[in-house]
Parts: sequence; structure tokens; C-alpha cells
Amino acid sequence: MKLVLFSGALFAALLLFQSSVAAQPTHTPVPGGVAVIALPANTKSARFLGNPVLIIGDSEKPIAIVGIAMDQAPGPAQLDLVSGAIVFDVLEKSYLTERLTIQDNNKVTPPARDYDRINRDRQEMMAVFESFTTDRAINAGSLDFITPVEGRISSPFGKRRILNDQPRSPHSGLDIAAPEGTPIKAAAAGIVRATGDYFFNGNTVLIDHGQGLITMYCHLSKIKVELNATVEQGEIIGLVGQTGRVTGPHLHFSVNLNQARVDPALFIAQP
Repeated sequence: MKLVLFSGALFAALLLFQSSVAAQPTHTPVPGGVAVIALPANTKSARFLGNPVLIIGDSEKPIAIVGIAMDQAPGPAQLDLVSGAIVFDVLEKSYLTERLTIQDNNKVTPPARDYDRINRDRQEMMAVFESFTTDRAINAGSLDFITPVEGRISSPFGKRRILNDQPRSPHSGLDIAAPEGTPIKAAAAGIVRATGDYFFNGNTVLIDHGQGLITMYCHLSKIKVELNATVEQGEIIGLVGQTGRVTGPHLHFSVNLNQARVDPALFIAQP
């Protein structure tokens, strides 16, 4: 397999190229970030760590938008194409640590009676995260998301979490604090692929935006959309609540890209 290396000059050209196409995340190749990689003309598919990746742009100037998981080791990484590969560097990034106290300790260390429910929840959500559909255009090539709810960022993406003095997985989304009942909007157009009252996430909505790009909205007080419904950007999908494992009313908003949780802030359009 032929390896194609990006030089500094090519990356500079890529940045200029990015400014001339539809809105997309900034090239941020770090754990929890996104790599934006120009592809050879007429490239129709690419894979990262075996998973298909999102491709935007026209046939002459396709662009891969590659999600990088939090546990990805810094160093060379490879995007596989049918006819070869592109190697890019994953850079180091440090995240802060956060200590939280959860009043319901069963939401931190669940009793055995809840194991079956937790496993069912995980399987239902993972089925959506692992899907890769091409039945819907992604905002006509634009990946500009809107902020799903107005409020204060109470916890950014990536924080290492210690809950009731017990280490847990890094924070895989963006927490936005808002009064209970505040409307929540779809960050982008898509199809509702799952809804439910999950043990940790509370009332939750998952929206498929195509090609492995999934957004998730958690801890809702009320879900306002039906399963398999088509929603437009800005459509109300639920209300802020404090269901599931929470310390107060807020929206947990996450973005899944080629089965990697990435920083939602990279997709939200800046004014």
C-alpha cells in the first residue's frame, strides 16, 4: 500500500483550500479532535482504524472529516484509501480534571439489579453510533452546527472525571447549564435514530446526520420528537432536565464521528 505523506507546504495549501469550500470543522488533529484531510479527486470512501469516515465536497475536491478518539495515542496515524493511504500526525493534548459529587451514589456505582438495563441501554446507543448511512445529505455540504440550547458551559469536553472520589471515563460531551424546561434544538438536520430513558443519560435523543456523524442530547425533562422522525436544524427536540446521572439541570451534548467521541465545540458555528 502506498503511503502519501503531507508536507508542511501541502498542509498550508490545505488550509487555503479549506477556506474556499463549505463550512467545516477546523483541522484539529488531537485526541478528541478532528482531522480535515484533502483527498485525491474522485475518492468515494476512506477508513480510519477500520471505520468508514465522513467525506464532503464535490468529486474533484473531496475532503475527509476524521474523528479522533480520546484514547488515540499521539504520533503518526493512517487514513486508508482504496488505492493507498494518507499519513497524518495526531498531536498531544492535555485535558483538565474535574471532581463531582453525585447525590445518588447508585448512579456512580450501580447495584447489580441495574446491570441488565445498563447493558440494554449501551447496546441500543452503540447500534446507532456504529451505523453509517448515506441516505441524507449533510446540510448541503456544510457542517456548521448551531448551539442546541442557550446557557452557560458548565463542563467542557474532555475533562478527566472523578465522581464521588472514584475515577471515571473522560467527559465525552459538552455540558450546557440552563433552567429546567428550556427548549433544546437539533444542532443540524437529520433523522432521529433512538430515544429513551437511559440509566446514566436519562431522557435521551440520538440524531443521525449521515456518514457516521451522530449527535446525542441527554438528561432531558421531556422528549419532543418521535423515533425515525426527520428533523431540521433548529427544530425543538426536547426540554432541558436533570434526569439520569446529574448534579443539576443541563444538556449533555455529544458528537460521534466514525465511532469516536469528539469535541462538539469544533462543529458549532462561531458568530
